[in-house]
Amino acid sequence: QVQLVESGGGLVQAGGSLRLSCAASGRTFSNYAMGWFRQAPGKERESVAAISWNAGSTYHADSVKGRFTISRDNAKNTVYLQMNSLEPEDTAVYYCAAGASGGSSYYTPRTQDRYIYWGQGTQVTVSS
Repeated sequence: QVQLVESGGGLVQAGGSLRLSCAASGRTFSNYAMGWFRQAPGKERESVAAISWNAGSTYHADSVKGRFTISRDNAKNTVYLQMNSLEPEDTAVYYCAAGASGGSSYYTPRTQDRYIYWGQGTQVTVSS
């Protein structure tokens, strides 16, 4: 089992920044690829970013590319999502998730079914 706890969400004005953190406990963190997803009211959960087990590769959705950056610190068992130039459309509950590493430095899973463990989510609200 892996337990994931997100933090760092909140209310911010458009154009502002937030950094989300996801602390993992349980099994060896570096065994897992990590991802961030979000779900806005009335919408389906969508992939935002993903990172391979050793940060050798990252993925960012087109909607956040150039504004958000995923990173991880395996020594701290933590994955981050730096969010800059926030827009009202970024308002959502943000979830982190852990999935099998795939044994590859290039594996950045992008669909929910590739993830095994999920956090409870943290609310991000961007006001206009």
